[in-house]
Amino acid sequence: MLRLSELKLPLDHSDAELSAAICRRLLLPPQALRGHQLVKCSVDARRHGAIALVYSLDLELALSAAEQRRLLKRFAGDPHLRPAPDTRYQVVARAGEPGSILADEQLKRPVVVGAGPCGYFAALLLAQMGLRPLLLERGKPVKQRSADTFGFWRGNQPFDPESNAQFGEGGAGTFSDGKLYSQVSEDPRLVRKVLEELVAAGANAEILTLHRPHIGTFKLATVVRGLRAGIEALGGEVRFGSRVQELVLEPGPSRQVRGVRLISGEIIASDHVAFAPGHSARDSFAALHGQGVAMEPKPFAIGVRIEHPQQLIDRARWGAAAGHPRLGAAEYKLVHHIPGGRDVYSFCMCPGGLVVGATSEPGCVVTNGMSQHSRNERNANSALVVNVTLEDLEPWGRFPGDPLAGVAFQRHWERRAFEAGGGDYRAPAQWVGDFLAGRGSEGVREGITASYQPGIRFGQLDECLPDFVIDALRQALPAFERRIPGYSGDGILITGVETRTSSPLRLNRDGTTKESTNTPGLFPGGEGAGYAGGILSAAVDGIRLAEAIAVNLLRLQHPGAPDGSACDPA
Repeated sequence: MLRLSELKLPLDHSDAELSAAICRRLLLPPQALRGHQLVKCSVDARRHGAIALVYSLDLELALSAAEQRRLLKRFAGDPHLRPAPDTRYQVVARAGEPGSILADEQLKRPVVVGAGPCGYFAALLLAQMGLRPLLLERGKPVKQRSADTFGFWRGNQPFDPESNAQFGEGGAGTFSDGKLYSQVSEDPRLVRKVLEELVAAGANAEILTLHRPHIGTFKLATVVRGLRAGIEALGGEVRFGSRVQELVLEPGPSRQVRGVRLISGEIIASDHVAFAPGHSARDSFAALHGQGVAMEPKPFAIGVRIEHPQQLIDRARWGAAAGHPRLGAAEYKLVHHIPGGRDVYSFCMCPGGLVVGATSEPGCVVTNGMSQHSRNERNANSALVVNVTLEDLEPWGRFPGDPLAGVAFQRHWERRAFEAGGGDYRAPAQWVGDFLAGRGSEGVREGITASYQPGIRFGQLDECLPDFVIDALRQALPAFERRIPGYSGDGILITGVETRTSSPLRLNRDGTTKESTNTPGLFPGGEGAGYAGGILSAAVDGIRLAEAIAVNLLRLQHPGAPDGSACDPA
């Protein structure tokens, strides 16, 4: 197979026109093209009057090996034609295979903490290796969790600190847009493995080919149940309502992990613990910090959610083509650099979505955005956030470098938002025009209808954000208006506060072994541990944790093998 990339066609084209364009591009007769398989499709909207679809395709050609070599030689200087890469994934080991992990009754099964994307993919890969992992999740299965979360949003149920938009099966990403792309380059084999497993678990097959794929909240609930079923079918176990209180460590200087202790007092023995608790597991961070596990503060960002009519964003992005069925709801990405080093940027933009309550602690208000797969709600929403530096956190810690300083910082502003919202989990909201003028908002006016659940209370967001965030947002909004006309209009709504953009700390681990730098047997990963930013990168990191645990077992059981392994860790 050959891979052809950057093939552009007009928005309205037929399959026959696509095939003809392939042949023209390669200077081949039509009969030379046996077939093509879509790899990726993206939109080039730089010119509103000539929006194009951009294809990457794997081609099956009716050419001999010699003819194909001549074709590649003819296009040797063209980076957009090359042999199709091999993205098949191969596990590093399988229990019971010769020279691999010994499957015996004395082998303590690995424990995975957290049923978000990192934890679920760590458990799935360990199960596929035959290691029978035990996955522990503090929250509830996704069906019960969804009932609790939607019930809280609608005012039908009280807030549950163990079952909400942050805690429970699927992790924080379950109540989001379900975006499956990353801001950093990931190993294509691992990315393909994640996407294929998600499709096998119930996601739409289109995620394999879309440039910016997403699943949507309701579909994600189906997918996480499929992942759980896959783990259990391979001998793994998933336990809910099982909150880990602390690690069980071997006495003395070795600090080797020997298991975990649950909040119930139960001790589960294990020499390998993959720790993937999510970015909101503040009590878990505090517990590990108290046990001396190496960790450090890291930068993050806080700000607000901003809502626009989706049609406004569609027109700004697509022009006259807005509403075309091949385009769907438009997204945007904005960044504004403030003199002095601050950045204001859009984050987790949700086309055709809702703003929702995402707190994990009583007496706090946290906003987030979510979309269904259809992205057909009236409003678009995005976080607008400002970077928080380590210097900003110094007043919030007990000493320089306190890893929990960011947690204290986040919690303070979440509590201020709770008070500003009226103390009943409504969120404080303000019209952009009032925000820019420095005056409070008093009520409904023509423009956006707020989508936030459990509801809003108009006021002034100056009360629940640091001065540097307020100042930066007031500088950035006029700049964003110049890029998207109407973006900062008087009928546009902002809601506060958005604090959970990423984990405020990092659990230190070795770059190669993925093991904690001072606690052997602990393998921290995912967004909560500071090593991912979204569903895809967290899932990829879960695969890396599973591989690291398998390699560790190989080294323990086959110390004489090269690199501790008799197999190719491809």
